[in-house]
Amino acid sequence: MAEAHYARADLETGLAALAVEPGDTLFCHSNIGYFGRLAGADSREALCEAVFDAVMARLGPSGTLVVPTYTYSFPRGQDFDPAETASPMGIFAEWVRAHPDALRSRDPSFSVAAIGPGAAALIEDLPDNSFAPGSVFDRLLRLGAKHVNFNHPGCTFIHYVERELQVPYRFDKTFAGTLHLDGVARDAKVTIWVHYLSDMSLAHSPFGFEALARESGRMVARPLGRGEISAITARAAFDLIAETLPERPWFLTKAEALGISDPVMIPE
Repeated sequence: MAEAHYARADLETGLAALAVEPGDTLFCHSNIGYFGRLAGADSREALCEAVFDAVMARLGPSGTLVVPTYTYSFPRGQDFDPAETASPMGIFAEWVRAHPDALRSRDPSFSVAAIGPGAAALIEDLPDNSFAPGSVFDRLLRLGAKHVNFNHPGCTFIHYVERELQVPYRFDKTFAGTLHLDGVARDAKVTIWVHYLSDMSLAHSPFGFEALARESGRMVARPLGRGEISAITARAAFDLIAETLPERPWFLTKAEALGISDPVMIPE
Protein backbone atom coordinates (compact mmCIF):
# COMPACT_ATOMS: atom_id res chain seq x y z
CA MET A 1 0.00 0.00 0.00
CA ALA A 2 1.23 3.51 -0.84
CA GLU A 3 2.55 5.65 1.98
CA ALA A 4 -0.02 7.81 3.79
CA HIS A 5 0.17 11.60 3.57
CA TYR A 6 -1.32 12.19 7.02
CA ALA A 7 -2.90 10.52 10.03
CA ARG A 8 -5.99 11.30 12.09
CA ALA A 9 -3.71 12.65 14.83
CA ASP A 10 -2.46 15.28 12.34
CA LEU A 11 -6.02 16.40 11.70
CA GLU A 12 -6.74 16.59 15.41
CA THR A 13 -3.58 18.63 15.97
CA GLY A 14 -4.52 20.95 13.12
CA LEU A 15 -8.00 21.61 14.46
CA ALA A 16 -6.57 22.40 17.87
CA ALA A 17 -4.06 24.81 16.29
CA LEU A 18 -6.95 26.62 14.59
CA ALA A 19 -8.59 27.17 17.98
CA VAL A 20 -11.55 24.88 17.29
CA GLU A 21 -13.01 24.36 20.75
CA PRO A 22 -15.56 22.04 22.34
CA GLY A 23 -19.05 23.48 21.90
CA ASP A 24 -18.21 25.43 18.73
CA THR A 25 -20.47 25.65 15.72
CA LEU A 26 -18.41 24.93 12.59
CA PHE A 27 -19.40 25.66 9.02
CA CYS A 28 -17.16 23.57 6.81
CA HIS A 29 -16.51 23.76 3.07
CA SER A 30 -14.33 20.86 2.03
CA ASN A 31 -12.29 19.05 -0.57
CA ILE A 32 -10.87 16.32 1.63
CA GLY A 33 -9.50 14.26 -1.25
CA TYR A 34 -6.83 16.92 -1.76
CA PHE A 35 -5.24 16.04 1.59
CA GLY A 36 -4.01 12.83 0.01
CA ARG A 37 -4.08 9.40 1.62
CA LEU A 38 -5.19 9.15 5.23
CA ALA A 39 -3.55 6.37 7.21
CA GLY A 40 -5.97 3.51 7.78
CA ALA A 41 -8.64 4.81 5.37
CA ASP A 42 -8.93 2.52 2.34
CA SER A 43 -12.15 3.90 0.85
CA ARG A 44 -14.08 7.15 0.43
CA GLU A 45 -16.47 6.11 3.16
CA ALA A 46 -13.64 5.32 5.57
CA LEU A 47 -11.99 8.66 4.79
CA CYS A 48 -15.20 10.62 5.40
CA GLU A 49 -15.93 8.73 8.59
CA ALA A 50 -12.42 9.32 9.94
CA VAL A 51 -12.55 13.07 9.20
CA PHE A 52 -16.02 13.32 10.69
CA ASP A 53 -15.00 11.44 13.84
CA ALA A 54 -11.98 13.70 14.33
CA VAL A 55 -14.05 16.87 13.91
CA MET A 56 -16.83 15.70 16.21
CA ALA A 57 -14.34 14.54 18.82
CA ARG A 58 -12.90 18.04 18.84
CA LEU A 59 -16.34 19.69 19.03
CA GLY A 60 -17.54 17.40 21.80
CA PRO A 61 -21.17 16.61 22.61
CA SER A 62 -22.17 20.29 22.72
CA GLY A 63 -20.68 21.24 19.34
CA THR A 64 -22.42 21.36 15.97
CA LEU A 65 -21.03 20.68 12.49
CA VAL A 66 -22.66 22.35 9.48
CA VAL A 67 -21.83 21.59 5.84
CA PRO A 68 -23.12 23.05 2.57
CA THR A 69 -25.40 20.70 0.64
CA TYR A 70 -26.33 23.18 -2.06
CA THR A 71 -28.13 21.95 -5.17
CA TYR A 72 -29.27 25.15 -6.96
CA SER A 73 -32.33 23.08 -7.85
CA PHE A 74 -34.88 25.79 -8.61
CA PRO A 75 -32.50 27.98 -10.65
CA ARG A 76 -31.73 24.84 -12.67
CA GLY A 77 -35.41 24.05 -13.17
CA GLN A 78 -35.24 20.94 -10.98
CA ASP A 79 -37.40 19.66 -8.12
CA PHE A 80 -35.93 19.50 -4.63
CA ASP A 81 -36.43 16.90 -1.92
CA PRO A 82 -34.31 17.56 1.19
CA ALA A 83 -34.46 13.88 2.10
CA GLU A 84 -33.31 12.60 -1.28
CA THR A 85 -31.66 15.20 -3.49
CA ALA A 86 -27.91 14.67 -3.55
CA SER A 87 -25.48 17.56 -3.41
CA PRO A 88 -22.39 18.16 -5.56
CA MET A 89 -20.54 19.93 -2.73
CA GLY A 90 -17.89 17.24 -2.29
CA ILE A 91 -17.68 13.74 -0.85
CA PHE A 92 -17.52 14.85 2.77
CA ALA A 93 -20.55 17.15 2.60
CA GLU A 94 -22.55 14.45 0.82
CA TRP A 95 -21.48 11.87 3.40
CA VAL A 96 -22.63 14.16 6.23
CA ARG A 97 -25.92 14.83 4.41
CA ALA A 98 -26.63 11.09 4.31
CA HIS A 99 -25.65 10.55 7.96
CA PRO A 100 -28.60 9.26 10.03
CA ASP A 101 -28.11 12.03 12.61
CA ALA A 102 -28.03 14.86 10.07
CA LEU A 103 -30.79 17.43 9.72
CA ARG A 104 -31.07 19.22 6.38
CA SER A 105 -32.69 22.56 5.64
CA ARG A 106 -35.44 22.80 3.01
CA ASP A 107 -33.76 25.48 0.93
CA PRO A 108 -33.97 24.35 -2.74
CA SER A 109 -30.81 26.24 -3.64
CA PHE A 110 -28.58 26.70 -0.56
CA SER A 111 -29.49 23.88 1.81
CA VAL A 112 -27.17 22.85 4.61
CA ALA A 113 -26.88 19.69 6.68
CA ALA A 114 -26.08 19.89 10.37
CA ILE A 115 -25.25 17.43 13.14
CA GLY A 116 -25.20 18.33 16.82
CA PRO A 117 -27.43 19.87 19.48
CA GLY A 118 -27.63 23.18 17.58
CA ALA A 119 -28.73 21.61 14.29
CA ALA A 120 -32.48 22.07 14.57
CA ALA A 121 -32.23 25.73 15.58
CA LEU A 122 -30.09 26.39 12.53
CA ILE A 123 -32.28 24.81 9.87
CA GLU A 124 -35.88 25.19 11.06
CA ASP A 125 -38.33 28.00 10.18
CA LEU A 126 -36.02 29.65 7.68
CA PRO A 127 -37.08 32.57 5.46
CA ASP A 128 -37.65 32.04 1.73
CA ASN A 129 -34.63 34.26 1.06
CA SER A 130 -31.40 32.26 1.42
CA PHE A 131 -29.34 35.27 2.55
CA ALA A 132 -31.84 37.42 4.46
CA PRO A 133 -31.96 38.11 8.19
CA GLY A 134 -32.94 34.86 9.89
CA SER A 135 -31.22 32.74 7.23
CA VAL A 136 -28.70 30.05 8.09
CA PHE A 137 -25.85 32.48 7.37
CA ASP A 138 -27.39 35.12 9.60
CA ARG A 139 -27.80 32.56 12.38
CA LEU A 140 -24.18 31.44 11.98
CA LEU A 141 -23.06 35.02 12.52
CA ARG A 142 -25.20 35.46 15.60
CA LEU A 143 -24.00 32.15 17.03
CA GLY A 144 -20.36 33.18 16.68
CA ALA A 145 -19.70 30.28 14.31
CA LYS A 146 -16.31 29.47 12.86
CA HIS A 147 -15.70 28.76 9.20
CA VAL A 148 -13.24 25.89 8.90
CA ASN A 149 -12.27 25.02 5.35
CA PHE A 150 -10.54 21.87 4.17
CA ASN A 151 -8.65 22.83 0.99
CA HIS A 152 -11.30 25.31 -0.08
CA PRO A 153 -10.97 29.09 -0.61
CA GLY A 154 -13.65 31.48 0.59
CA CYS A 155 -17.10 30.68 1.92
CA THR A 156 -20.71 31.24 0.85
CA PHE A 157 -21.13 33.34 3.98
CA ILE A 158 -19.49 36.13 1.96
CA HIS A 159 -22.68 36.51 -0.09
CA TYR A 160 -24.70 37.04 3.07
CA VAL A 161 -22.31 39.83 4.04
CA GLU A 162 -22.58 41.34 0.56
CA ARG A 163 -26.35 41.43 0.91
CA GLU A 164 -26.22 42.94 4.38
CA LEU A 165 -23.92 45.66 3.04
CA GLN A 166 -25.96 46.02 -0.18
CA VAL A 167 -23.17 45.79 -2.73
CA PRO A 168 -24.31 47.28 -6.06
CA TYR A 169 -23.38 44.34 -8.29
CA ARG A 170 -25.82 41.81 -6.80
CA PHE A 171 -29.59 41.67 -6.38
CA ASP A 172 -32.33 39.40 -5.07
CA LYS A 173 -33.81 37.07 -7.67
CA THR A 174 -36.73 34.72 -7.03
CA PHE A 175 -37.08 31.24 -8.53
CA ALA A 176 -40.12 28.96 -8.42
CA GLY A 177 -40.20 25.18 -8.41
CA THR A 178 -41.53 22.03 -6.80
CA LEU A 179 -40.55 21.09 -3.25
CA HIS A 180 -41.06 17.51 -2.06
CA LEU A 181 -41.59 17.00 1.66
CA ASP A 182 -42.41 13.57 3.09
CA GLY A 183 -43.67 12.38 -0.27
CA VAL A 184 -45.92 15.40 -0.87
CA ALA A 185 -45.13 17.83 -3.71
CA ARG A 186 -45.95 21.50 -3.40
CA ASP A 187 -45.16 24.71 -5.23
CA ALA A 188 -42.48 26.83 -3.58
CA LYS A 189 -40.23 29.82 -4.20
CA VAL A 190 -36.73 30.75 -3.12
CA THR A 191 -34.93 34.08 -3.40
CA ILE A 192 -31.16 34.15 -3.77
CA TRP A 193 -28.53 36.88 -4.05
CA VAL A 194 -27.12 36.83 -7.59
CA HIS A 195 -24.74 39.01 -9.60
CA TYR A 196 -25.71 40.89 -12.75
CA LEU A 197 -24.98 38.94 -15.90
CA SER A 198 -24.20 42.08 -17.92
CA ASP A 199 -20.49 41.75 -17.10
CA MET A 200 -18.96 38.43 -16.12
CA SER A 201 -16.21 40.22 -14.21
CA LEU A 202 -18.92 40.70 -11.57
CA ALA A 203 -18.83 36.95 -10.84
CA HIS A 204 -17.55 36.03 -7.40
CA SER A 205 -13.87 35.48 -6.74
CA PRO A 206 -12.76 34.37 -3.24
CA PHE A 207 -9.08 35.08 -3.68
CA GLY A 208 -9.00 38.76 -2.76
CA PHE A 209 -10.82 38.03 0.48
CA GLU A 210 -8.66 34.99 1.19
CA ALA A 211 -5.40 36.88 0.75
CA LEU A 212 -6.53 39.81 2.88
CA ALA A 213 -7.90 37.55 5.62
CA ARG A 214 -4.56 35.77 5.88
CA GLU A 215 -2.47 38.94 5.69
CA SER A 216 -4.52 40.52 8.46
CA GLY A 217 -4.19 37.47 10.69
CA ARG A 218 -7.94 36.98 10.91
CA MET A 219 -7.73 33.72 9.00
CA VAL A 220 -5.27 31.13 10.25
CA ALA A 221 -4.14 28.08 8.31
CA ARG A 222 -2.16 24.93 8.96
CA PRO A 223 -0.77 22.39 6.49
CA LEU A 224 -2.29 18.93 6.50
CA GLY A 225 -1.10 16.17 4.20
CA ARG A 226 -0.83 17.62 0.71
CA GLY A 227 -3.24 20.45 1.57
CA GLU A 228 -4.26 22.67 4.45
CA ILE A 229 -7.04 23.55 6.84
CA SER A 230 -7.98 27.15 7.54
CA ALA A 231 -10.32 28.97 9.91
CA ILE A 232 -11.91 32.37 10.40
CA THR A 233 -14.82 33.37 12.59
CA ALA A 234 -18.02 34.58 10.97
CA ARG A 235 -17.69 37.88 12.84
CA ALA A 236 -14.11 38.43 11.67
CA ALA A 237 -15.11 37.71 8.07
CA PHE A 238 -18.04 40.14 8.28
CA ASP A 239 -15.96 42.92 9.80
CA LEU A 240 -13.11 42.47 7.33
CA ILE A 241 -15.45 42.77 4.36
CA ALA A 242 -17.23 45.79 5.85
CA GLU A 243 -13.89 47.55 6.41
CA THR A 244 -12.53 46.74 2.95
CA LEU A 245 -15.43 47.40 0.57
CA PRO A 246 -15.33 51.23 0.81
CA GLU A 247 -11.76 51.26 -0.55
CA ARG A 248 -11.93 48.15 -2.74
CA PRO A 249 -15.55 47.87 -3.95
CA TRP A 250 -14.82 45.00 -6.37
CA PHE A 251 -12.47 42.89 -4.25
CA LEU A 252 -15.04 40.09 -3.89
CA THR A 253 -15.44 39.84 -7.68
CA LYS A 254 -13.23 38.97 -10.62
CA ALA A 255 -13.21 42.64 -11.63
CA GLU A 256 -10.48 43.69 -9.21
CA ALA A 257 -8.00 41.03 -10.34
CA LEU A 258 -8.77 41.92 -13.97
CA GLY A 259 -8.14 45.61 -13.29
CA ILE A 260 -11.72 46.55 -14.16
CA SER A 261 -12.84 49.56 -12.11
CA ASP A 262 -16.14 50.26 -13.87
CA PRO A 263 -17.90 46.99 -14.71
CA VAL A 264 -21.15 47.15 -16.63
CA MET A 265 -24.20 46.70 -14.41
CA ILE A 266 -27.49 46.45 -16.28
CA PRO A 267 -30.50 45.79 -14.03
CA GLU A 268 -32.39 42.58 -14.80
